[in-house]
Amino acid sequence: MSLGEHLIELRKRITIIAVGIVVAAIGGWLLAPPVWAALSQPLLKVAEAQGRQATINYTAVTEAFDTQFAIAIVLGVVISSPLWLYQVWAFIVPALHKREKKYAIGFLAASLPLFLAGCAAGWYVLPHIVELLTGFAASGTTTLLTAKFYLDFSLKLILAIGIGFVLPVILVMLNFARVMTGQAILKGWRWAILAITVFTALATPAADVVSMFLLAIPMVGLYFLATAIAMLNDKRYAKREAALNAEYGIRVDD
Repeated sequence: MSLGEHLIELRKRITIIAVGIVVAAIGGWLLAPPVWAALSQPLLKVAEAQGRQATINYTAVTEAFDTQFAIAIVLGVVISSPLWLYQVWAFIVPALHKREKKYAIGFLAASLPLFLAGCAAGWYVLPHIVELLTGFAASGTTTLLTAKFYLDFSLKLILAIGIGFVLPVILVMLNFARVMTGQAILKGWRWAILAITVFTALATPAADVVSMFLLAIPMVGLYFLATAIAMLNDKRYAKREAALNAEYGIRVDD
């Protein structure tokens, strides 16, 4: 394809993605009120348990609309993810070799469920983080949060944990691209466990050790699973390279 044809193809894919997100966001608009109520519930429950006042406030005329609109867009992106992932894949796949296509399909197939599982874990620990952070306020005080701030905080937390669950897939991808070896990934296991432990300790209150381990154990398990896959790939790569060297006197990279 010429450059012009590539640009036309890209415009077609982007248009389909945009239409899909808009249509899904319309459904997201209908789901936004119960989702917002579920996100707000942890703050209200924590305040009630601590005998304090806590409210979410709208400080601008359009803030209530903006909050519901933002939730609708996020839901639209999530709901339409199979469509836009396919469109991205359909645009990239002609440029990939057969083996690269196989790897890319595996990475996409693993990333989406891991991301959703991470978001579910983020949703689970959200009440604990709200409890921890609002618990520093003195008794008898009132916590006043703007709707925009609380929504940004909740979404960023959930998305951050979702991305954290996808990081092992990125490690495997770097290994398959020959950027990192499995041995190099394994060598940093102490730092990885320390980072995961610190992250989960910050994400859960000190008194809730169970929640901390429920979040840390799958993340550590995913890290070592990624390490095992990378080391198996290194062995397969070394065997293939040795066979080609013995038969043709060339390296795999050649």
